[in-house]
Amino acid sequence: MIDELSVRSAIETGRTALGIEFGSTRIKAVLIGEDNAPIATGGYDWENQFVDRIWTYSLDDVTTGLQAAYASLAADVQKRYGVELRTVGSLGVSAMMHGYLAFDASDGLLAPFRTWRNTITGPASEQLTKVFGYAIPQRWSIAHLYQAILGGEEHVSRIAHLNTLAGYVHWQLTGKKVLGVGDASGMFPIDISTGSYNQTMVGQFGDLIADRGFGWTLGDILPSVLSAGEPAGALTPEGAALLDPSGVLQPGILCCPPEGDAGTGMVATNSVARRTGNVSAGTSIFAMVVLEHDLDQMHSELDLVTTPAGDLVAMVHCNNGASELNSWVGVFGEFATRIGASADIGSVFESLFTASLEGEKDAGGLLAYNYLSGEHITGLEEGRPLFVRTPDSHFTLANFMRAQLFAALSSLRIGMNVLLKTENVQLDSLFAHGGLFKTKGVAQRYLAAAVDAPVSVGDIAGEGGAWGIALLAAYARDRADGQSLADYLSSHVFAGAGLETIEPDPADVAGFDAYVQRFSAGLPIERAAVANS
Repeated sequence: MIDELSVRSAIETGRTALGIEFGSTRIKAVLIGEDNAPIATGGYDWENQFVDRIWTYSLDDVTTGLQAAYASLAADVQKRYGVELRTVGSLGVSAMMHGYLAFDASDGLLAPFRTWRNTITGPASEQLTKVFGYAIPQRWSIAHLYQAILGGEEHVSRIAHLNTLAGYVHWQLTGKKVLGVGDASGMFPIDISTGSYNQTMVGQFGDLIADRGFGWTLGDILPSVLSAGEPAGALTPEGAALLDPSGVLQPGILCCPPEGDAGTGMVATNSVARRTGNVSAGTSIFAMVVLEHDLDQMHSELDLVTTPAGDLVAMVHCNNGASELNSWVGVFGEFATRIGASADIGSVFESLFTASLEGEKDAGGLLAYNYLSGEHITGLEEGRPLFVRTPDSHFTLANFMRAQLFAALSSLRIGMNVLLKTENVQLDSLFAHGGLFKTKGVAQRYLAAAVDAPVSVGDIAGEGGAWGIALLAAYARDRADGQSLADYLSSHVFAGAGLETIEPDPADVAGFDAYVQRFSAGLPIERAAVANS
């Protein structure tokens, strides 16, 4: 039970930490108290736009969403504790990784923000991978930059600095163009021995574009890199006014390095130590596994990024997660309303997810593709959501929902096979978080079957990355003794944390194996849909 007097005192004296994360469909703010538990939350719903065949968000929407999420949080503090939120002990910003935000010398945006969701950088990704001998996914900022160069885009010669979404918001709040190493590792490869950009590859890129005559070098335009715990500036008066136009919030608050959603997901699930991993499921779905050593080979299915502390991580990232599943749940919810049922959308989700448990182990021969956008794991530049079945398949609600849930995990499974089977990477623990896992024991069970390993969830799964960046802000505030991030989380945050673990059921594993074989064999159907619609 929350001690409201103690919490009110902590709020008034700034013994708190604030995390704000820009997710793909929701901007979330979380305020944590002295025990690192959330004491207030706020949020703002938003959506990307598909403009001129580019997935984007406007920077005006970024500002609107930032202010609305913070205002919602401040209102929650006022409602719960009867005090104004005038300061916090530290704060941090996180966001979707990768993408392309390019600015000129006057800080003007040179091209619409290109998000991680775009699969338009195939030639650049392929060429850079060959030059570096290192997998450069299409989502990475360097791939977007080089594709703009290959395309002869006029703005490239005028670039003064590049950033990610988290780095951009942090810059607006603090005036500092810096990134946490985890987010930076999605812009350009990191040398884990130095904790900064790989200088050999920086030189190789310079050689690659030397004849272009640009007035900048890569070192000129990339943000500086910081590790977790390092100070990353303070909230300026201008930043405070931007975050809280009411003028109540005071400047001078310590800020931690801005991070990507992959890194905050690792923090929020206590999976920053080696041989641990986590799966985050939302609009996209990805798995992060902290490695003990370099991989034996380069694999196009695997990104190599880092934890917020700079340890090497293999990342299996799938562009398509739960969006198509959510759309189907919305359709069923609309049907319920039309027949006079009073079920809220949460109840619809729970009912449909639970129904899937009654389905056949392989979903009765049904097949679904959740591809709203392209998917590099399976070599698709565009996507078309599909539901396919044969005349003799068993078309029931339970099987249909199981097929949709399996579809949300199938591309991830294909990528994880490379990591766990080809590279023989060992996992001691795998944590799951994100909206997909809110219905107890359903998607968690299917993920355990997909990876044939135990999967844990905890009470913190619902708060996700916003809580993770709040913890990183607290770590930056508290790190007087030089304690490592992994030790800090284990001793200060997760000691005694309650987790629920599901072991893989052999029958579920066999069923998912059968489904994913059908999923892989049916990919020509998906390609035909893309080619003909």
